Amino acid sequence: MRSMIFNALFWGIAAIYALLCYALSWLPWRAPLVGCMIGFCKSVRFCLEHVAGIPIEVRGTPPTQQPVIIAAKHQSYADGPLMMAITGDLNFVIGNGIEKFPLINRIVREAGATMVNTQGNTTAPGALEAAIARSHGENRPILIYPEGGLAAIGETKRYRKGVHKVYETLDRTVIPAATNVGLRWNQEDWHKTKGPAVIEFLDPIPAGLPRDEFMQRLQASVENATRALETEGKAFQEASQ
Repeated sequence: MRSMIFNALFWGIAAIYALLCYALSWLPWRAPLVGCMIGFCKSVRFCLEHVAGIPIEVRGTPPTQQPVIIAAKHQSYADGPLMMAITGDLNFVIGNGIEKFPLINRIVREAGATMVNTQGNTTAPGALEAAIARSHGENRPILIYPEGGLAAIGETKRYRKGVHKVYETLDRTVIPAATNVGLRWNQEDWHKTKGPAVIEFLDPIPAGLPRDEFMQRLQASVENATRALETEGKAFQEASQ
């Protein structure tokens, strides 16, 4: 029942905010649009906590209004909204499959998101390079999912070179982020599982490391912490049964 009510609320709220954001996307200023998007993300967190019964615990220090790169584990449709609800304005890297939805496509573009070519579409080549150039001098974090898509619980996908390209070119600190939100809202699953979920911001990785060292350090940090959070989350489920 909780899942059914949450899903109805989620999609209803999403539709309302999408229309509001679309209208705001035609204004010459970003701030109203970004504020509306953050409002949606905070609404999602509220519904997760108070309707679906999934309290969100944040560990570590969330980077807000800082020129850093957040390299995060991606297990759930909730990840993006929760990250924006926690950190505020983000330059988030998103696959160009969103182009199939013209209304949403305009919203994320006008919000300053970065489109990358993940599904064979032709409009994204050079987008990452353009986003990197645009990000020079920006104070907001960049959010990127190094695996390039959703991973199942316990799964580690290949970490893609895009995260290193951003890291190397911008010469920024990377904040790894682990999660076990997938235990409660697994990928795009309609079913939600009651229980606490954690998003953990880990020790920063300084700028300037060689590629292989950086990639190994990033993957080890994110995956080891994620496995530990998954173990913690599963133990809660077993104890509550």
